[in-house]
Amino acid sequence: MLDQQTLEKLAQMRLTAMGQEYRRQLESTEKSALSFEERFGMITDAEYITRQNNRFKRLLSQAKLRIHDACLEDLDYEPRRNLDRGFIARLADMSWLYESRNLIVTGASGTGKTYLACAFGNAACRRSFKTRYYRVNRLLTDLTVGQGDGSYNKIMKELKKSDLLILDDWGMALLDPTKSRDLLEVVEERYGYRSTIISSQMPVKMWHELFEDSTVADAILDRLVHNSYRFELKGPTKRRVETDEQETNISSPSPSGEGEAGP
Repeated sequence: MLDQQTLEKLAQMRLTAMGQEYRRQLESTEKSALSFEERFGMITDAEYITRQNNRFKRLLSQAKLRIHDACLEDLDYEPRRNLDRGFIARLADMSWLYESRNLIVTGASGTGKTYLACAFGNAACRRSFKTRYYRVNRLLTDLTVGQGDGSYNKIMKELKKSDLLILDDWGMALLDPTKSRDLLEVVEERYGYRSTIISSQMPVKMWHELFEDSTVADAILDRLVHNSYRFELKGPTKRRVETDEQETNISSPSPSGEGEAGP
């Protein structure tokens, strides 16, 4: 009777995982072999782990990463990619977020810039940092629309609160004065308080040419570039490699003589 009341109280307090672990222990024939401290520790761990996992899932969902399952552990360190394993390891603890530092990832199309940016985004979510992914053109469009429908301040508030903002496909189009000022507003609101990851096909030395207003360009780049860590990815496009592998798998005969698609 007392056990049932305890389970009901745990349910009322929404300590679901604790209740499940407590019920499991009650039904276990080995519970007498454990001390009170060991059993209570296991019950507490069950609730803690569940809450941590749920928080990670929530943050990952809110981040809206383009590649949500990208992770640093799965990075390809093939020599031609110019990706230093030691450098990744030093940044993997995400301590640079506490310092409000930025990351810049450049390289040709298909070299894995978006994957690397999203992998750091995933790592940030695992460490309970609020993260948000945007393609630059989409963000600027949302801000333009927001000025008309009244959602501008809401978007800016969300961007300011995000511990890590990922801006993908930087430099895909020239920025007129209006879009440049919107981007400056985003950067200025976050400067010194939050971190940003930028992914771009264009090398940093050419970024100034993206802006019609050179004064605004100076202001934005000064806040983004000078306190950043940089990756310059190289090598052949990974999309072509993946396509070639898929075509090879499809064309290779199976034991029965028929083509077999890869996993």
